[in-house]
Amino acid sequence: MKVISTKNNLQVLHEDNHLIVVNKRVGDLVQGDKTGDKPLSEVVKEYLKEKYNKPGEVFLGIVHRLDRPTTGIVVFARTSKALTRMNELFSNRETKKTYWAVVKNKPEKSQAQLVHYLKRNEKNNTSKAHSKEVPDSKLASLDYSIIKELTNYFALEINLHTGRHHQIRAQLAAIGCPIKGDLKYGFDRSNPDGGIHLHARKLVFVHPVSKESLSITAPVPDDVIWKAI
Repeated sequence: MKVISTKNNLQVLHEDNHLIVVNKRVGDLVQGDKTGDKPLSEVVKEYLKEKYNKPGEVFLGIVHRLDRPTTGIVVFARTSKALTRMNELFSNRETKKTYWAVVKNKPEKSQAQLVHYLKRNEKNNTSKAHSKEVPDSKLASLDYSIIKELTNYFALEINLHTGRHHQIRAQLAAIGCPIKGDLKYGFDRSNPDGGIHLHARKLVFVHPVSKESLSITAPVPDDVIWKAI
């Protein structure tokens, strides 16, 4: 059964005066869109307002996004100073992002680097991975390794070198390994909760204000396949 995050069940992974990091559930929308559904950013604001008894509007900056059907680490900034610095860290690729994905088909190699040129299609909100540069495409790079062989699936650990639209989903689909539940990228059936088996597992970065190194890990969703990993 799908559970949407609320201020009462929010999974907070790290919280200080400048940042709040949460574990996003399937279906949580990070930022408001045309659906009009309440975004996670508003839920976090409600949580902070209640916890710290804040009058008026709560400041919360969106640092990065995760696709709606995915789960895992999302960072929000609680001050404008932290937001500016976190935006710089992400745009300069000074963060280390690790994802876990579950695929049905075994990749040809147990570990490899994937380099493609991704072209976004705004109409159907997908990205296509090309082996050579095409007009309006962007370089996309990641490396993966198989971390566990399950009965019918393979669990991969992925380190991103770039942060493109639907990058992991498009690049894995391009090597014949669409992510479990990802109909948009060629998996044959959806997951009961409408999500996909892609989880932002770990994020390592230097705190924008205290300058200490932070390593945050998000527990996997409560699901038979994730638990097997």
